[in-house]
Amino acid sequence: MPISLYDAIVPSNRQIIAATRALVAKAAAHCAGRGEPDAALIEARIAPDMLPFGYQVKSVAEHSRGAIEGVRAGVYSPSLDPWPDSFAGLTAKLDDADAFLAALDPAEIEGFIGQDMRFEFKDRRMPFTAENFLLSFSQPNFYFHAATAYDILRAQGLAIGKRDFMGMPRLKQ
Repeated sequence: MPISLYDAIVPSNRQIIAATRALVAKAAAHCAGRGEPDAALIEARIAPDMLPFGYQVKSVAEHSRGAIEGVRAGVYSPSLDPWPDSFAGLTAKLDDADAFLAALDPAEIEGFIGQDMRFEFKDRRMPFTAENFLLSFSQPNFYFHAATAYDILRAQGLAIGKRDFMGMPRLKQ
């Protein structure tokens, strides 16, 4: 049986959103334990020219919920809204994305196949089919931002490992 578009995207996004939510909780505990403000990690970066942890977490939500909303609309433009400035705000953003994904009808996602849509950002326009946008653009971005969020925390000295990034795999029942 071939894998569906829904199965190729939604369950894995939910797995990594849950893992990212747990990373945010560990970041909050780290700051609280050291008496540091949330901003100590929310604004932390791997390199000066990269965006910080808060942006990376926001982008996990953006390339999951936002990607589906973009396909529905036929156009996706990344949100330029600022990222939340608290761990509670980052958690709420992830919870919102997860609830959105949990409520999706798999038949709707399958109905996207073959649908035209495009990515737009400033003067850049990229045409896609919905499935190619989701699988070749949004999904790689989703994992990039989740991995970068993990990497920032690891570089800041949090005691986290690969299992923290992966979260709970979907085991055979």
